[in-house]
Amino acid sequence: METFSSTFLLFLCTVTFCISGSHCSTFVRVPDILHGTYGNSLLLLVENLIRSEDADIYFSWNFHGQTLVAFKNWKDVNMDESRFSFQPPNASLLIHFLDHAVEGEYGLDFYIKFPNGSKVSEHKSVRITVDVPVSFPVIKKTPASEVVEDEDDVTWMCLVENGTRVRYQWFQDKRPIRAKGRYTLSPNNSKLVISPIQKEDIGEYSCVVENVISQKTSEPVALNMFYGPYNLVVKSEQGLQTGAVFTVNPGELVFFDCFADSNPPNSCVWISKTNNSTQVLMSGPRFEVPPAYKLAHTEEFVCRAFNNITQKQDETEFTLVVASLGTGKEKHYQEGSVASPLTAIIVIALLIIVCMLAVLFKKSCHPHRVIMNIYNRPLTDQKGPHLSGHEDATEDFGIYEFVTIPGRAESTLASSRSLAGLESAQDLHTTIYDVIKHIPETPIQSLLK
Repeated sequence: METFSSTFLLFLCTVTFCISGSHCSTFVRVPDILHGTYGNSLLLLVENLIRSEDADIYFSWNFHGQTLVAFKNWKDVNMDESRFSFQPPNASLLIHFLDHAVEGEYGLDFYIKFPNGSKVSEHKSVRITVDVPVSFPVIKKTPASEVVEDEDDVTWMCLVENGTRVRYQWFQDKRPIRAKGRYTLSPNNSKLVISPIQKEDIGEYSCVVENVISQKTSEPVALNMFYGPYNLVVKSEQGLQTGAVFTVNPGELVFFDCFADSNPPNSCVWISKTNNSTQVLMSGPRFEVPPAYKLAHTEEFVCRAFNNITQKQDETEFTLVVASLGTGKEKHYQEGSVASPLTAIIVIALLIIVCMLAVLFKKSCHPHRVIMNIYNRPLTDQKGPHLSGHEDATEDFGIYEFVTIPGRAESTLASSRSLAGLESAQDLHTTIYDVIKHIPETPIQSLLK
């Protein structure tokens, strides 16, 4: 009963799809094209094959009208086993070795015969390509030497040693190049011609080659050329620049530099324009204007740049105005200058002031004497009463004997404190009473009286 049901369903499905105009593709699905690598094997895979034990299923693979393998109910009838093999449980076919001899279109024919005698058939085809992987490409440029813009043409060739059905793509600085304007490509894009070359063509060129099984990129090759001059401009580090007008202080030394985008570097000529007449002043990239111009002086100059190889030239005009820019702009450009005179004067004045303050402080405060007094003062007497200097005169009170030795007046014995108030040397021969009366009275003597 189960076998009958599966056979009936298979038959009903087949009849329904065939009546509706379908090719009964629900039973077998194969790829339209397969890409194989030379020397490898390749499997022609068949999917969604419905099997039935009651119906007879016939399959066959053919190549260029010749049958490669045929089988009935999964049993092969004929097959070239040296190059092909059958891959059950479906009708997949394995090609053992791929070369150009097995490249082409393969056909799969099958039909199903039901027990009631009805049958359904279908044909499927698969195209097989056998490709060789591409090798690393090499770029060749003609001419090999450096070229001149707007005069020469450049031809690029992308060469590969191995590879089948190779596709080519050119890039400049990793941007793809299309065939337009000055760019021309060969039918397979292996050759690129730029005619004529221009400055915008400078860059690194690379070539990408690929086929269905591989892809390789060449090493970049730089394109250099002689060009220019372009974007000519005059600059100066002195004075004030406003557009093409340079304003400097009177007597200021000024240097002008002329820059341009050029290969090789351009030659410069400096020209003075006065009263609709011109005069060549000097040649070279730097122009020196001596500080001989006076206030309110104006003069026009021209910098002309010339490329000896491209034979192209460009020029730009600028105006020099001599006017006072103020103290903020008054500069004197001298090599090796370290500090301005004003700075030196300020430093010297500060040093003199500091020295004067130090001398005044030393004279008025006596810092050494103050320090010594503080250091030698007894701790117990720091807060005592004020002393007049004669508080110890009682120690000198008494009877003094003066012995005079002829010719030896300097040997006279006397109290050093009693002789301190004498006005002349003749006082050395005074009496004892005279000596005593010079001693001031003390509070103790007053009390004794």
